[in-house]
Amino acid sequence: MAKGEGAESGSAAGLLPTGILQAGERPVQVKKEPKKKKQLSICNKLCYAVGGAPYQVTGCALGFFLQIYLLDVAQVDPFSASIILFVGRAWDAITDPLVGFCISKSPWTRLGRLMPWITFSTPLAIIAYFLIWFVPDFHQGQTLWYLLFYCLFETLVTCFHVPYSALTMFISTEQSERDSATAYRMTVEVLGTVLGTAIQGQIVGQADSPCIPDANASTVNRTQSSTSIKETQNAYLLAAGVIASIYVICAVILILGVREQRESYETQQTKQMPFFRGLRLVMSHGPYIKLIAGFLFTSLAFMLVEGNFALFCTYTLGFRNEFQNLLLAIMFSATVTIPIWQWFLTRFGKKTAVYIGISSAVPFLILVALMESNLIVTYVVAVAAGISVAAAFLLPWSMLPDVIDDFHLKQPHIHGTEPIFFSFYVFFTKFASGVSLGISTLSLDFTGYQTRGCSQPARVKFTLKMLVTMAPIVLILIGLLLFKLYPIDEEKRRQNKKALQALREEASSSGCSDTDSTELASIL
Repeated sequence: MAKGEGAESGSAAGLLPTGILQAGERPVQVKKEPKKKKQLSICNKLCYAVGGAPYQVTGCALGFFLQIYLLDVAQVDPFSASIILFVGRAWDAITDPLVGFCISKSPWTRLGRLMPWITFSTPLAIIAYFLIWFVPDFHQGQTLWYLLFYCLFETLVTCFHVPYSALTMFISTEQSERDSATAYRMTVEVLGTVLGTAIQGQIVGQADSPCIPDANASTVNRTQSSTSIKETQNAYLLAAGVIASIYVICAVILILGVREQRESYETQQTKQMPFFRGLRLVMSHGPYIKLIAGFLFTSLAFMLVEGNFALFCTYTLGFRNEFQNLLLAIMFSATVTIPIWQWFLTRFGKKTAVYIGISSAVPFLILVALMESNLIVTYVVAVAAGISVAAAFLLPWSMLPDVIDDFHLKQPHIHGTEPIFFSFYVFFTKFASGVSLGISTLSLDFTGYQTRGCSQPARVKFTLKMLVTMAPIVLILIGLLLFKLYPIDEEKRRQNKKALQALREEASSSGCSDTDSTELASIL
C-alpha cells in the first residue's frame, strides 16, 4: 500500500455531523480500495521482447550486407549504390515522424491504438524485403528497382517499429516494470542481430563467389564467375526467405501476447492534442534534445562500423571468408552482456553505464587501427567490442521513457505524445546514418573501388580503416561530451517516479469523486 492511501480510505458518513444521522441508523461505509499495481508476467515480457526481433534481424542483414551485395553481387556501380543507400536511409528517417503523426491521430480500437499498425504492415513488409534481395534480369533499371523496394520496405518496417517502440509506455505504468521489459527486449533484439548475422552470413558464406583478379581475366574465368554469381544470388534469396519467416513468427507472438494499457488520466482526456503543437512541445523539452544529441553521435559511430565492416574485413584485413564469423562473435558477445548491463545500470545508474559502456569501444578501435592483420587478435577485439555494442543497444531505449515521464510531469495535461518522442529519436539517428553511409560509399568510388576485385588499391584500404576506426572514435567522444549536459540522473529519476505516482493516484481519486458525491447525497 502506498504511503497515505490508508488515510484516504474512510466513511463518507464520517464527514457529516452526528446529529444528521437518525438514531439506530448505521453509517454507510464508502471505501475506496487502493488500486493494485499490475505487474507484468515473464510471459508478457517475453512476448513483448520478441516483437523487437523483426526490426533487428532485417536491419542487421541490411546494415552489414546490403552495401557489399549491391557492389559485388548485383554489380551496381559505387555511385549508384551510394545513392540507393543514402536515399533509402534518408527516406527511412523521414517516414518515422510521418508514421508518428499518423499514429497520434489514430483512434483507440479493440486491439488498441498501436497494434493495428503492427498487424497490417507485417505481410507487406516481408514481400518488399524479399524483393530487395532479388536481382532482376534487366540491368538498365536496377538502381530504380533497389531504390523503390528499399524505400518501400523501410516505410513498412517503420509502421511496425515506431508503434512497437511507443508500446513501451503502454505495457505498464511502473518504471521498474518498463525497465525490466526493456532489458528483455534488448536481449532479444541483440539476439535478433545474432540471428540476422548468422543466417545471412552463414548461408551467403557457403556460396562460392570467387573474386576477379583483374579486368583482363579470360572468358572462361568470367563464365565460371557468372555461374558463381548466380549461386550467390540464390543464397541471398534463401537467407531472405528464412529471415522473412522469422519476421512473421515474431509479429504473431507480439500481437497475441501483449495488450496495450491506457493511463487513467489519459482516459479522461477528451480533446486530442494537435500533432504540431505536441511536436513543438516535445522538441522544446531540454532533456529530450540533450539525450538525442548524445545518442545521435554514438549511434552514428556504431552505424559507420556496421555499414563498412564487411568491406573492411574483406579488403583491409584480408579476411574474405571470415567476416561473417567475426560479425557473429560481436553479436554473440553483445547478447551475453545485455543482462550484465541491465544489472549495472540498476546498481550504478544509467548515465554511469553510458560513460563506461560506450567508451569501452574506443581502446579496441584504436587497437584495430594500429595493428597488423592478425585473425586471433581480431576475434579478441570483436568479442570485446560486443560488450560496448550491448550498452549502445540497451541504454537509449532504457533512458527514453525517463525523458517522457519528465515531460509528463512538466506538461501534465498533454497526452498522446509518446509516438512523437520515439519517432523523432529514430528520425535523427537514421537520417544521420543515411548521410554517413552515402558519403562513405561515395568516398570508396572516389578512391577507386573495384567491383568484386580480389584486392583494392591502397587508398581504398586506408579509407575503409578510417571509416571503421578513427571516425567512430571521434563521434563517440563527441557524444560522451554531450551526455554531460543530460540532466536526469538517478536522484531526479526517483523524484519523477514519486511525483508520477502521486499524479496517477490523484487522477484515480478524481475519477471516483462523482460516485462519492452521489452516495453522500443519498445519505443526506
